[in-house]
Amino acid sequence: MPRDTRLHELGDACFAYLQSDGSWGWSNAGLVVGDGASLLVDTLFDLKLTQQMLDSMAALTAAAPIATLLNTHANGDHCYGNQLLEAAEIVASEATAHEMTEVPPSMLHALNSAPGEVGALFRHFFGAFDFDGIDVRMPTRTFRGRLEVEVGGRVVELIEVGPAHTRGDTIAYVPDAKTVYTGDILFVGGTPIVWAGPLSNWVAACDLMLGMDIDTVVPGHGPLTDKAGIATVRDYLAFVDEAAAQRHAAGLDAWDAARDIAREIGAREQFSGLSEFGRISVNVDTAYRSFDPTYVAPNVIEQFRRMAEMEGFVAAP
Repeated sequence: MPRDTRLHELGDACFAYLQSDGSWGWSNAGLVVGDGASLLVDTLFDLKLTQQMLDSMAALTAAAPIATLLNTHANGDHCYGNQLLEAAEIVASEATAHEMTEVPPSMLHALNSAPGEVGALFRHFFGAFDFDGIDVRMPTRTFRGRLEVEVGGRVVELIEVGPAHTRGDTIAYVPDAKTVYTGDILFVGGTPIVWAGPLSNWVAACDLMLGMDIDTVVPGHGPLTDKAGIATVRDYLAFVDEAAAQRHAAGLDAWDAARDIAREIGAREQFSGLSEFGRISVNVDTAYRSFDPTYVAPNVIEQFRRMAEMEGFVAAP
């Protein structure tokens, strides 16, 4: 169990539920409380963790029950607890709703339970979570682009900024509180991972947030931040996109390019302290797909093996 998993009051009846250091699977969530109703931003990676979060919110939701649940994107650490919100309307972008069908909890349960090197690899990343018995409740309302949701007399603006981290990322902006819940468009203290891309879309999402009237930023992983945290993620992604483009133009293999860029990142003070730095291998694969539509990235098991290799968990083959 993480050392610091608790509900934080942000002011203006907005709350953030933060999980430890925000590493693999330890995601954040949020609660916006209105008059007699609340909106929950994301559930967590398994049912036990989600129930603990809901219990921590019980004093708030007794008078303002959760009427709406937003899934910011399709990764399981932001939606696998949905079934515990039986009465809530579940909102997500159309792309997110489609993508939520692609990696069921049973798949992660099987990978965590696999024998040999595959099981050891996935337990290294996800062994702290229990994927057994999860039946993901799907969105009941979908949208494209933008959607305003009324929550007990308050307006929350849902803005689709994907494809970026995934194919349908959404941020939730609460104008009257100058607060934004970013989902995995922000990793604070950890390396962003670009599953869908292109990286330029994610940079544009950061630029959008930098132009908004916000004081408080709740990332998908890591501690609370402000616009400085947004700028750091933007700069990392812009740097990787340019560095990958240079190496692609020079004919360098994506895996070799990732290791080369990792060394350059390590020498840059603004990025050198980011955890999960092995994610650069996935980020370069995604960049190469945007440069060349015929480029085929390795399968997901190989992608996780490469990340683990870069971080010293497994030896090179």
